[in-house]
Amino acid sequence: MADIKIAAIMRAGIYSPNHIGNDASILNLTADQLRKRGCEVKVYSEDQLIGGQVNEDIIINMCRHHRSFPILQRKEDDGALVLNSGYGVENCTRERLTRILVGSNIPTPDSLMVNTNEVVIERMKQAGMTKVWVKRGDFHTMHKEDVTYVSHPAEAQEVLQEYFLRGIKRAVINRHIEGELLKFYGVYGSGWFHCFYHNGSRDKRGTDEDKPRFDVDALHEVCNRAADLLDVKIYGGDAIILPDGSFTIIDFNDWPSFAPCRSEASGVIARAILSEIKEHNNSKANRRL
Repeated sequence: MADIKIAAIMRAGIYSPNHIGNDASILNLTADQLRKRGCEVKVYSEDQLIGGQVNEDIIINMCRHHRSFPILQRKEDDGALVLNSGYGVENCTRERLTRILVGSNIPTPDSLMVNTNEVVIERMKQAGMTKVWVKRGDFHTMHKEDVTYVSHPAEAQEVLQEYFLRGIKRAVINRHIEGELLKFYGVYGSGWFHCFYHNGSRDKRGTDEDKPRFDVDALHEVCNRAADLLDVKIYGGDAIILPDGSFTIIDFNDWPSFAPCRSEASGVIARAILSEIKEHNNSKANRRL
């Protein structure tokens, strides 16, 4: 496999709030796993991608800069293999993500999608929303203020005003769901899934004795369905587990840091990438016949 040349593109630091080292680690570990399997992997920055310095036909990436999306999409349209897809990464921006999940019956909180310069207090009251999360809707999170919890519609209005003054035009308001926060990580098509309670033992299956029991396989199936809809192969996110064991997806991310499980995850991701490369090459060969 020495003839397999792969570009691995790091996430721009501004899109890794508090996770720059973790994000770099999972991509570097995955690159090392691919090198062990005979691939040639060159690591680039998002600035180098945007500057036109990436010429490989196989690209693995953690990109989140809005200028990266059309570049990745154009390469994909021209026949390159891009993981995660540039279209999928763009689908994980907040408003797109919310519309896709809600429109596809993925269990997710009731939401309002609004302009940041509009008055939302009455809409929130009509929807019965008091405790909510206000999130920037245009891009991925860059600052901790881009995801803000409030307990009253008037507070939500203030956050929207702050967003507007920062130049953020769109926002998503998610109803707050009471329950236990669960973190999850997966690689679509691999059968591998890792989840744990945020304030728990970090058991791979989220089976802490003092937390609600839930159907891990059902959660995995829903997460894989979301990954397929979003066109994101390497994913992670957050769910709320309710006392009765039901769950709600509150966030879904393209290629997270896999920090609690990255040694194991890097091998799974590398094998999944090689499988995608094989399928991609077979598809190209069939088109030539």
